[in-house]
Amino acid sequence: MEGKTILTGIRVNSEMTLGNFLGALLPMTRLSNKYSKNNQINIFIPDLHTIISDIDGELQKNLVKEIKYYLAAGLELNKNVHIYRQSYVPAHSELCWILNCVATMGETSRMIQYKEKSHNGDASTNVGIFDYPILMAADILLYGATYVPVGEDQFQHIELTRNIAERFNHKFGETFILPAKTVEQVKFMEVSNGSESEKAAGIRIRDLQNPEKKMSKSAEAENSKIMMSDEPARVTKKIMSAQTDSLGKIAFDMINQPGISNLLQIEALVTGTPLQDVISTWAGETHYGDLKKKVAASVSGYLEDFQKRVSEISDEEVYKILEDGEKYANEVAKKKLLEVQKAVKLR
Repeated sequence: MEGKTILTGIRVNSEMTLGNFLGALLPMTRLSNKYSKNNQINIFIPDLHTIISDIDGELQKNLVKEIKYYLAAGLELNKNVHIYRQSYVPAHSELCWILNCVATMGETSRMIQYKEKSHNGDASTNVGIFDYPILMAADILLYGATYVPVGEDQFQHIELTRNIAERFNHKFGETFILPAKTVEQVKFMEVSNGSESEKAAGIRIRDLQNPEKKMSKSAEAENSKIMMSDEPARVTKKIMSAQTDSLGKIAFDMINQPGISNLLQIEALVTGTPLQDVISTWAGETHYGDLKKKVAASVSGYLEDFQKRVSEISDEEVYKILEDGEKYANEVAKKKLLEVQKAVKLR
């Protein structure tokens, strides 16, 4: 694969959990390093999306920290890798408005996330939640992104982006490159996660207190999630209190033993060991406490090393990366926006 644009972004409305990091940021870092030689990699900070649900004084602090996380995770910066803030590229907002005039109320109101977050049309829901997919479409179409690595809950938004772009192209002439169809997006992510260790990074880490759910930064119970800033003693306390079961055997079974299976997955991810090898190591063992101690030690060591790397990256280095990325993004986005403006006779 050559000459494609790959785009991704992770919201920065609060501290990142271990699940966010291992399931999203680390895989994107590896994907970027794998494809950046011959393709364009856009990593944008979706701060406009963030304020839809969280306007507070921590936004700037969190976005700087997130970029440090990318760098500490091993992101290789070169001429094809750019990091930029969405709000520092005004074309995102203007294209969003133009696309609003092409999208329909019907297709936007059918978005599953809107239905969930608006509680089926609650009148007090802010308009940003409804318009979120249109801004996402602008994020993608401004740069002609072919691949947009996202979670399954975002696939519907990718299809909406394709529909809007097709409608625009039909009415105003060929203007937008369409992102790949969902099936192609899935195939790309599967191929990208080629090795066993890379595939492990796609595993969804579960809530420590309720392993039926994914680990979430918004969970109220502090012991349910491991934060990337947690100290070793805190990590140990959380893992040792993780919910398991009463079966008395260590086995990988997400249906009957989701808690134990979650711990085995975490151990595989933080040690870089194929999951099957970890499962084999613990096969036949019965002492859950021993597994928890091993996982706690592995996670604590992993986070200590990671936090040290983060502390060695200065804010000045981050802002220089953003300055360079936003210069690139504005050049590309302004060019595409002008093309769109001409198509709809605004220019």
